[in-house]
Amino acid sequence: MPVNGLDHINIRTTDVAASVQFYVDLFGFEHRQGDEIMGHRPNWLYDAQGQPIIHFRVMEPDALTTGPIDHVALKCQGVEEMVERLRARDVVFQMAKDIVPGVTQVILKDPHGVSLELNFANG
Repeated sequence: MPVNGLDHINIRTTDVAASVQFYVDLFGFEHRQGDEIMGHRPNWLYDAQGQPIIHFRVMEPDALTTGPIDHVALKCQGVEEMVERLRARDVVFQMAKDIVPGVTQVILKDPHGVSLELNFANG
């Protein structure tokens, strides 16, 4: 029974709207709300292939942690465009090239402190 890839990531947030806006604005994800389940309306972000990859879960405002998520790594294209978008929005980030051979990484945090690792194949 092999694992064939990442299905989705669940991110706990105290502000779903701000988190959705951040990811939609920077990455062009499509936001869709699902039908209410067990008293909650799920919020999903879909990638360029129409796959649901990020699911937001409401976290109480007094919580001081993002939980057990250390970081989320995304395969990306267009490093120059992404850097321009981050700078235009005053998002703090760091870049590293070839720590992983053949990959440029852009590291930033989302509005709730979840670290994002954006991986761009050099080429």
